[in-house]
Amino acid sequence: MLVLAFPDSGWWWLAWFAFVPFLLAVVDERNTIPSFVLGLIFGTAYFFGTCWWLAHAPIHYGAFPPVLAYLLIFIACSIAGLFPAVFALVLNAISRRCGSWSLLAAPFVWVFSEYLRLWITGNNWNAVGYSQAFSPHAILNMASVGGVYLVSFNIVAFSTLIAAAIKVAVSTSTSDAFERRVPLLALGTYFVAPAGIIYLLVDPTMRSAFAQKGKRNLSLALVAVPTAAAALLFFFAMGTTTEAKLSDSTDLAATAVVVQADVPMSPLSAVKLDQLRSRQIQLATERLADVRSGTKLVILPESPMNYMYTDDREFQTFIDNFARRNNAWVLFNSAEPDNESTRYFNSAVMIDPSGRKVGQYNKIHLVPFGEAMPFPLDGVLPGLVGTFAYGRTYDVLPVGDAKAGILICFESNFGTLSRRFVADGADVLIELTNDGYLGPTPVLKQHLANAVFRAVETSRPVLRATNVGITGYIDESGNISDTLPVYEEGTRIWPIRKSSGRMTFYVRFGDWVAWLGTLATLVLLGYSIASGRRPQHREL
Repeated sequence: MLVLAFPDSGWWWLAWFAFVPFLLAVVDERNTIPSFVLGLIFGTAYFFGTCWWLAHAPIHYGAFPPVLAYLLIFIACSIAGLFPAVFALVLNAISRRCGSWSLLAAPFVWVFSEYLRLWITGNNWNAVGYSQAFSPHAILNMASVGGVYLVSFNIVAFSTLIAAAIKVAVSTSTSDAFERRVPLLALGTYFVAPAGIIYLLVDPTMRSAFAQKGKRNLSLALVAVPTAAAALLFFFAMGTTTEAKLSDSTDLAATAVVVQADVPMSPLSAVKLDQLRSRQIQLATERLADVRSGTKLVILPESPMNYMYTDDREFQTFIDNFARRNNAWVLFNSAEPDNESTRYFNSAVMIDPSGRKVGQYNKIHLVPFGEAMPFPLDGVLPGLVGTFAYGRTYDVLPVGDAKAGILICFESNFGTLSRRFVADGADVLIELTNDGYLGPTPVLKQHLANAVFRAVETSRPVLRATNVGITGYIDESGNISDTLPVYEEGTRIWPIRKSSGRMTFYVRFGDWVAWLGTLATLVLLGYSIASGRRPQHREL
């Protein structure tokens, strides 16, 4: 169910039920090792089922035998599966110490496991919350308050509610009036929290049940989990809709001409590369003629064109002349030298209408094993597409009177980066991406899902310029419009507006949900270990 919740299936709603069997299995397991194995199986299936497309590049460009390529990806997904395994291990340990109360911990422990994956691997691709990128706004708007982790939290909390209701339903004491009413109360507290709490207070059966020894923990757990989830879901979803729209402005700062180049990933001759470069400039020039006045910006995507603005004098003259001739700003991807080493940055360079370089952003989050090898392999083995230097500064680039934060490909996966750009004054986010080496696979829409979250989290539009797709305009509420067909060349014209400067809750406070989950997990785990006692296992 969790695999099918991610693109390309479009069945995002399955994520809200996907954890139910997993939670029941983990909580009911009496031993530590089997719970860890359950989590490893769950995690490996989850990641391999959503990331199998990683085998496309080694098969088509590295001449790997398909069996070997998929085996290597399976091993990598098994390593990523260790983090759901940690979730299962920790939740099981809490369950064996705290009984029914352990269900309260599940959403917190899951968020902790996702954040732990980011800490250790530098990557949180397909965190559970990303499955909701194309869901109704009432769900997606939560990201403006707590980022993708808040959405993950609520998904697991909802499954926790269902798991608790199932355990009650199969209880041997279902004849008891209290036991029969708990599932209805739990459902009511999730969807209508205030009504559920009032019902709890006025209903004589429920009220008296709280006074009965042995049922206090059960009733509190089953009420507290959905009530907390309901408060988060409804307060954040409904309360942030207005906030997300307040950043929109009518002040037009520039008009962007975005080029989708569709440059092939196979090796190309110098003549063919020159032809493709000229074709991109031709496409941009034709669309610039439709922009009658105001500041103009041409955006060229990340691609295998391998521009080197500083070191290639011919290209430098070529692009500077284009900017002057069309009185336009030009943003493009380039390999720029790092003066502190022999390596190059993967950079975004901005040229103003006078043909002068006015800004450069160097990619901070490089693709592990692709653009840089992680420690301790750095300097020992080269990356698959090169060994780049890590960017060190969060440069916001000028576009006329506006400012733009630049996300280069993989960087759209990091909410902390776009948050930093907006805090530093960015009015718009511009993503330069090339997913061509991964083929016409679900990666195209999964990568788009990342950009949707960055727009909602920051309440800033994202202009997505890609080599093969999906090129599109994403507004502050996460709506995607004016996309180009994949694996076709084309252009789009989009406005860049000055923002109101308003900061969302997420921009102000960042990944507070992840930190809260980490703190709660450590406290509960510490308590479970320190208590050293095994209370009687109570079946719900």
